[in-house]
Amino acid sequence: MPINLANKTALITGAGRGIGKAAAFKLAEHGANVVLSARDVSKVEALAGEIGDRALAVQCDVIRYGDVEGAVQAAVDHFGGLDILVNNAGTIEPISPLATSDPDQWDRVIDINVKGVYHGLRAACPVMQENGGGVIINISSGAATSALDGWSHYCASKAAVLSLTRCAHKEWADQGIRVVGLSPGTVATDMQTAIKSSGINPVSQLDWSDHIPPDWVGEAISWLATDAGRPYDGDDFSLKTDEGRKAVGLI
Repeated sequence: MPINLANKTALITGAGRGIGKAAAFKLAEHGANVVLSARDVSKVEALAGEIGDRALAVQCDVIRYGDVEGAVQAAVDHFGGLDILVNNAGTIEPISPLATSDPDQWDRVIDINVKGVYHGLRAACPVMQENGGGVIINISSGAATSALDGWSHYCASKAAVLSLTRCAHKEWADQGIRVVGLSPGTVATDMQTAIKSSGINPVSQLDWSDHIPPDWVGEAISWLATDAGRPYDGDDFSLKTDEGRKAVGLI
């Protein structure tokens, strides 16, 4: 079935590049209004200009709850509501063994990857409750259930995101708010460049051709925002399997 998101409004965090940028284009392609947020608003202003009148660029550092709350309010003020939240903002740098990790940098990854998702959930919930429902898609990872050398911060943060997905689903499913995680596998983005440069663990040894394009993830996000994604609510949907890719229509 064709994806139809007409008259829906989506907020994407970390929309300036990679998965967030691909999601912005795909959601707009399928008819949604898109609010593009990034710490550096200049990174999303040009993107919003490419998409046109159905796009709005906003400054938002997900570490600060007030910024996330402001981005949600911008969606309401500009487009009349918020139907879809994509908690995408995340980082894996710096990659380092636990014994030599920088505590301040380790903390920063948790602030972005975990607290940023919590802030999105908390800010979007009241608006979605008032509107009678909505969809929240948290970008997860196979790292949520794996242990990888040098990725203690990332594995721990993605495990926490999976737990947040499950908790939010348990609390909000009966209020019409769908919460689902998306585990895309390895994606050809700047994050993979950093992983490759680290030379740590088997993921850094993968060739660029082993990674899926960001557009595939944008399409999966759009698909999960429809009723077709409901069977995966409260857990992670994986794009790493042929079954998952076939469901989205990628193969």
